[in-house]
Amino acid sequence: MAKGAPGKRPFAFTFIGIGAASTAAHLGNNFTTYLVGGLIDRFSFSPFAMGAWNMAETLSYAAAMFVIAPRARRLDPRLLALVASLIVILAQGGSALTGSYGLLFAGRIGTGLGFGILNSAVNLAAGRTSHPARWISLGIAFQTVLFAAIALGLPQVGARFGVAGMFLALAAISAALGALSLLLPGGTDRSASDTRQPNPPLGADSLRVLTAMALFAFGTLALWPFIERTAHAIGIPATEFGRYQSLATLASALGNTALAAISTRLTRAKPIAVVLGACGMACALLTTVGAPTAFAAAFIGYYVSWFLTYPMLMGLAFDCDQSGRLAVMTTGTWLLAQSFGSLAAGAIAQSFGGYAPIGPLGALTCIAAIAVIWPLARRFDTNRATTAGLTQH
Repeated sequence: MAKGAPGKRPFAFTFIGIGAASTAAHLGNNFTTYLVGGLIDRFSFSPFAMGAWNMAETLSYAAAMFVIAPRARRLDPRLLALVASLIVILAQGGSALTGSYGLLFAGRIGTGLGFGILNSAVNLAAGRTSHPARWISLGIAFQTVLFAAIALGLPQVGARFGVAGMFLALAAISAALGALSLLLPGGTDRSASDTRQPNPPLGADSLRVLTAMALFAFGTLALWPFIERTAHAIGIPATEFGRYQSLATLASALGNTALAAISTRLTRAKPIAVVLGACGMACALLTTVGAPTAFAAAFIGYYVSWFLTYPMLMGLAFDCDQSGRLAVMTTGTWLLAQSFGSLAAGAIAQSFGGYAPIGPLGALTCIAAIAVIWPLARRFDTNRATTAGLTQH
């Protein structure tokens, strides 16, 4: 399917397909924190063990995307989504039946592979449209609306049926979303003249995008597997935390809908610096405030700014490489960095007896990401302004 072809399909089909696949691909990133809390409560696993458990999922996620990236032009997003959904359903369902850390660890590898394949399908489908960052923003808006409902319901399932019930609930959600993902545009990218042509090596611009994503993801997502535990430490139960997450996801849906509406008119450098800075500040507050209301405000700010930063970085990846290969690699880099971040967070929490140092780490890495990406974003802005000036003349 040539680039831009999804625009010829009904808007609703592409929107639902990308939205459902994006939602399914990010279920682990958003809701594994409840599983971490549930497993700690039920089986008394240590923070370091749960950091490693989460790392198994995100490393597998990254591995799947790096395997797919060189083959991006030859793959069908719809077929990828179908295969991935089946893998995730089996892995989540199987995890509900065991209390063995080894088997649970294997289950995380399975879900990670499935989520990585699903996210690759999203990036490939979006990359074959005329405005990839816009479609990614629309997909995030779709997923965050659903996440608001899941964030309210999943803790209630956990309170009533325990961690096994949450595993089964996530498997059922994956099945429903997998069916909707069949509305993704299918086919391969026929715009490439020779699919056997080797991919060109990464240039300096691509490396800047990958480095910025790595810094952003390492710092801002190090805390994520333990975010529910952080709330718990200041007296916020999981059900109340779920309400905070629901509000945050609804706010993110509004933010990404607005971003999708104006993304084609935005400059690159200043907006991405603003949202990266906001995300870093929110990270620092998350582990240093002690009042539930302050935590809720910081959490909503963190959630909204994170989901604005991600499509902006992905937009730069598509600007550098329209084939979708760099976009898949960028998402893979995110998961790779998150993997080491979650392991580091588990070690920090176990060594310091709490999560306080982890938030400021996210602020520092966001500042570093701004420094790395700023020259590239400014150059794209300058080139765009020059092209617009020539067109007017």
